[in-house]
Amino acid sequence: MRSVPPTALRAVAIGGGTGLSTLLRGLKRYVALAGTGTSACPDGSCLLADLAAIVTVTDDGGSSGRLREDFNMLPPGDVRNCLVALSEDEHLLSRLFQYRFGQGELQGHSLGNLFLAALDDLCGDFAQAVQHSSQILATRGRIYPATTDNVSLAALMDDGSHVHGETSITASRQRIRELYLEPAEAHPVPETLEAIRQADLISVGPGSLYTSLITNLLVRGIPEAIAAAKATRIYVCNLMTQANESLGLTASQHIQKIMDHAGHHRLFDYALINTAPISAASLAQYAREGQAPIVADLDAVRTLGVEPITGNFVYEGAVLRHDYDRVAEVMLQLAAKGRP
Repeated sequence: MRSVPPTALRAVAIGGGTGLSTLLRGLKRYVALAGTGTSACPDGSCLLADLAAIVTVTDDGGSSGRLREDFNMLPPGDVRNCLVALSEDEHLLSRLFQYRFGQGELQGHSLGNLFLAALDDLCGDFAQAVQHSSQILATRGRIYPATTDNVSLAALMDDGSHVHGETSITASRQRIRELYLEPAEAHPVPETLEAIRQADLISVGPGSLYTSLITNLLVRGIPEAIAAAKATRIYVCNLMTQANESLGLTASQHIQKIMDHAGHHRLFDYALINTAPISAASLAQYAREGQAPIVADLDAVRTLGVEPITGNFVYEGAVLRHDYDRVAEVMLQLAAKGRP
């Protein structure tokens, strides 16, 4: 067991989808837990004493949607991705948990989703099932659903219509004007509020603006807790705009949309914004879907009371992803600087 230095930080990462799990891969190697991994901080000064992930639970498509309908449970997909990202033996677990059955009644289901469904049935409580999963998989962090209430997403679109269900919202050709939960009174898991209260570092993003980020902040109590927190609060801006969610929105407009849905609370001290160039091949690939790099309108970001932190945060592979090692490093430096 590595000793936890008195300066160790407590971090909370909020989001969903591949964005949150990508960020957790960067943060987990700083967590002061037993294991064979070596610390990225030679003097131990930036180890994390605690890492908590708060995950959206409104997915209603694919395997998660089927399990939600069949077993009246919360969707396990985003939680499964976080479990894999935080596990000690990520390579083996990733192959196992992401395995999808190709035929029969289980066709389309991932093994990790079925694992969580079984634990949910045994425990009778999704939050407990997630905690037991974390213990079984020896994760370097805790994972909490934003709420255990059976909620779904709905949206008021720019043509005045209302669309119900995350899958339908994502597929709509209309722009989202306002997102809301059904029912509106969703209660947070108490441990999430306590983790936010104790945190030295809170991050929101990267991830789909509405269906991965804002959906967490619609749970009553979560935006209020972030606004009241003494932590360094960081928004990790997406690299590219996203069809049906954020086409044409600048960095400051992303932050403004979040604030609008979070009761106009001031939630962020910093915004990490990529300003490094992206290859022509990647730009062309995304342009076919109408997507483009998010414009870094830095003065407008500052007008919102948020200090932009710019740099090279992009990793180019088959798809564009954040360089999670670089993002984690910068986030921890900001949190350490802001700590009394």
